Order: sequence, then structure tokens, then C-alpha cells
Amino acid sequence: MTIVQLEYIIAVDTHRHFAKAAEHCFVTQPSLSAQIQKLEEELCVKIFDRTKQPVLPTEPGVQLLEQARKILTECAMFKEMVDSKKNVLTGELKIGVIPTLAPYLLPLFIQTFAKKNPFVKLIINELTTETLIMRLREGRIDVGLLITPLNEKGIKEDVLFYEEMVAYISKKNAAYKKTYVLPADIDPEKLWLLEEGHCFRSQIVNLCELHRQTKEGSLFEYEAGSLETLRRMVEINDGITILPELATLDLDEEQQKSVRHFTTPRPVREVSIITHRDFVKKRLVEALKTAIVASIPEKVKNNLKEHVIPI
Repeated sequence: MTIVQLEYIIAVDTHRHFAKAAEHCFVTQPSLSAQIQKLEEELCVKIFDRTKQPVLPTEPGVQLLEQARKILTECAMFKEMVDSKKNVLTGELKIGVIPTLAPYLLPLFIQTFAKKNPFVKLIINELTTETLIMRLREGRIDVGLLITPLNEKGIKEDVLFYEEMVAYISKKNAAYKKTYVLPADIDPEKLWLLEEGHCFRSQIVNLCELHRQTKEGSLFEYEAGSLETLRRMVEINDGITILPELATLDLDEEQQKSVRHFTTPRPVREVSIITHRDFVKKRLVEALKTAIVASIPEKVKNNLKEHVIPI
């Protein structure tokens, strides 16, 4: 029995597919299959039922996989202890980040983090909240950057900052004349939204109470996949959209004229870093947290937990 064999069976259990597991482990499928078969012969037990698609663990395989995960976690902790004694930060950190945060937060800290930690490799994927949590539980990513609170069992949340939510209003819209806006000032018929699956969409629905206000029979409906598309739709057409504060930092002087803050208590979203309870790369995560917080503009960093909009 080897550590590599345990990594292979965990990969198959995670992906439920031998070819995908081999790709994940950077080996050929025959090589991965041979090592797993060798382990099964040594243990005299079948770990996977290969007759089913997707591949599923056998009854004894479920228990063996659970123990394999514990062993690999202990191995990772052992390596973490060694690296800590050497006082060198090394390794790989797989990060999942939601699309409404990635293009605005990542550029703030990535370059600084890379220069300060040249022996750490960051692997970053843009994922929806649902997919991010699933991959975190499966061990396919190490940490997540997203909006909380989630209240997910086994998931640890560390708040990084509170980001204000602001209105972006067309010059053709009546609300453009206001200095500050209320959720009631937003006509749901002229509100541009992200498509289903984005937590930011859910927050806007909750902020504007659209479940009570939306009218029936609209002649035009459009949902975008990015905040930048929504912003452009407001600029070219009539209407309003809601933007997170970081998304307004690069707006030019003319575009800034379309930004309106809500009256106090101002709505904010809670941005956090999340890890699974079995996570072991604690030093890497602390370094990541430090880099992120240091990169945040002072205004954002000083935002208070005024009115957190639920997801």
C-alpha cells in the first residue's frame, strides 16, 4: 500500500470516472487503474464497482475511502509541520472564487502575493457558490472566496471585509436625479439582473423585495452572465442595476456620475474566505488572507457590518 495508491482511489471517488481521475492525477488511465487493482488485490477487497456508470464505491470501499482521506490529511499535516520548521512557505493552493468577485478582487492581491511567496502556486477557478461548496467538500479546491453567511455544516467562514452595494443608474431614469436611493425607488421592470445561479442576483432580489414587486406580463426580459454586461446595458439603455463596490473602482469620471449610494443603513455583502473542517494548509491560507486584506482599499476595509443582505 502506498500514498500514491490512496491518492488514486480518492481521485476516482471524487470524479467517479477513471479517465477523469487519471487526468486529475497527471497519469495515464492504464497506470492509475493498474495501481488501484494492485491495491485491491493486496487488500483482497474490491473498492469500486466498475460495472456502474458513474463508478461507485462498494460497501467496504466506502469505509476504506473514508480512512484513506484521514491518512492523506495526516500526511499533509506532517508536511505542513516540516515546512513550518523550515520557515519556508511552499506548496499549492487551489482557490475557488465567485464570478462577481473574481475580476475585481483578484487583480488587487495576486501580483503582490506572488512576489512575496515565490514558492507558492495558486490555481484559481471561477465557480458559482453551489459548485464552489461542492468542490470544497470533495477536496478539489482548498479554499473559497465568496459571499457569506452560508451556514453550511463543516464549512469554516472567516470574514475578510464588507462590500457596499450601490445602484448604477441610467441618465434616462427618474432615480438619476436623486442624491441617495431607497430600494423602493427601483422599478423592478427597469432593473437589469444577473442570470439564475449567481448569489449576487439573490441578494438584489432580497434587497429590492422583487418577489413582492415584480409585475406580470413584461414584454422584454434579459438576464446577463456578468456585471460588466449589466453596466453597459444601463449606459446604452434606460434602467438600473446594482453593483458591488469593488466593481466601481475603475469607473471613469463620467461613469461615476451614474453611481448612487443607498440611504443608511447602507446594504453590504459579506465577503469571506471559507475552508473545510479537515483543511490542513493553514499557513498558506493565513498568507492569502493577509495579502487580501492588505490589498483592499481603505474605504472598503473600513465598511461596517451595517445591513448585510442575505443570499
